[in-house]
Amino acid sequence: MGKTKFFIPFLVVVVFLGLSSIFVVDEREKALVLQFGQIKAVKEEPGLAFKIPFIQEVVRYDDRILSLDTDTIEVTPSDDRRLVVDAFARYRIQDVVQFRQAVGIGGLGVAEDRLSSVLNAQIREVLGADQVTSDTILSENRRELMRRIQRQSQISAQGLGLDVVDVRLKQTNLPEQNLDATFARMRAEREREAADEIARGNEAAQRVRALADRTVTETLSDAEREAQVVRGEADAERNAIFAEAFGADQEFFAFYRSLEAYEKSLKGENSSMVMTPDSEFFDYLRSANPDQ
Repeated sequence: MGKTKFFIPFLVVVVFLGLSSIFVVDEREKALVLQFGQIKAVKEEPGLAFKIPFIQEVVRYDDRILSLDTDTIEVTPSDDRRLVVDAFARYRIQDVVQFRQAVGIGGLGVAEDRLSSVLNAQIREVLGADQVTSDTILSENRRELMRRIQRQSQISAQGLGLDVVDVRLKQTNLPEQNLDATFARMRAEREREAADEIARGNEAAQRVRALADRTVTETLSDAEREAQVVRGEADAERNAIFAEAFGADQEFFAFYRSLEAYEKSLKGENSSMVMTPDSEFFDYLRSANPDQ
C-alpha cells in the first residue's frame, strides 16, 4: 500500500509532463520552440513535436497566403494629375525565424503595419515615376505597374521574413475636388464631338439636297425638252393632216374651219358681235335662196 500511495501521484506527474512536452503542428501553420525568448527549434512540417515542459514554449504562425488591404493614399503621376489609390496584397510568412526576429512578440499586427508602409512607399515610387501618366494607371497597362510594385515590395519585405505573392490596385480615382473639373472637361469634349458630328451631318445633308435639286432640275429639263419635241412632232403631224385634208377637199375644209370659228366666237350667253351682214364670216349661215 505504501508503494502504491506514492506511485500513483508519480505516474500522474509523469503523464502530465509527457503531455506537456508534446505538441501538434497543423499543416496550415509553422511553429517555433522558444526558451526564455530564444529560438531553440523550428517546426515547419505537420505532425507531433516535443519541447521541454515549463521551460520552453511554442509560438505558432499561419503558413497560408494572407491578405492585406492598404490605406488609401494620393499619388501624383508625371502629368501632375493626382489620383486616389488603394491596393491589396497577398503575402505569406516565408522565413519564420527571420519573421520572429523582425516583429518580436508583435506578430502579424506589427508585420502588417510595416508591410503596409512598404507597399504605400512602393506604390508612390512606381506610380510617380517618369513617363507614368494617369492615363497609363487607369488603363489596362497598369498590370505591369502592379508587377513592378510587387517585385520592389518583395525585396523590402524579405527583411520581415515575408514573401509578397501579389499586389493589386483596387481603385484609382480622382480626388473629390478634381472630379467636377474632370467631368466638366469630359462633358465639353463630348459636346465638341457632338457639334462636329452635327456639322458633318449638315454638310452631308446639304450635299445630298444639292444633288437631289440638280437631279430634279435635270429631270425636269429633260422632260420639258422631250415634251417640246413631242409637241413639235404632234404639231407637224397635225399641220400635215390639215394640209392633206385641205388639199383633198378645200370646200369642206373651209366649211369645217368656219364651224370652229362660229363655235369659238358665239360661245357664252352674253357673247355679241358687231359686223356687216355681208361679211365673209357669215357665208355659211346665209341661205342659198336670197329670198328666204
